[in-house]
Amino acid sequence: MTISGNVSDSNWSVSVETHQIAGGFDCSIRLGHTTPEGTFTHEFNHSSIFPSEREAVLAGLREGMTWVQLKMSKTLSV
Repeated sequence: MTISGNVSDSNWSVSVETHQIAGGFDCSIRLGHTTPEGTFTHEFNHSSIFPSEREAVLAGLREGMTWVQLKMSKTLSV
């Protein structure tokens, strides 16, 4: 079974999807936010393996929200 989740606001969004792998679960993270230059999007996998899908999806949402916060504050440039 795959668990997915998303969280969004008017100008940003984060969505995650879990995948079963050897040793547990990982998740892919997709994020996006609107900038004056256009829409920024980025997709990556979480660097950790989790014992449950629940833990993987929650960690993915946290990681994605951190990325959006850093990108929107111009602390991170990708």
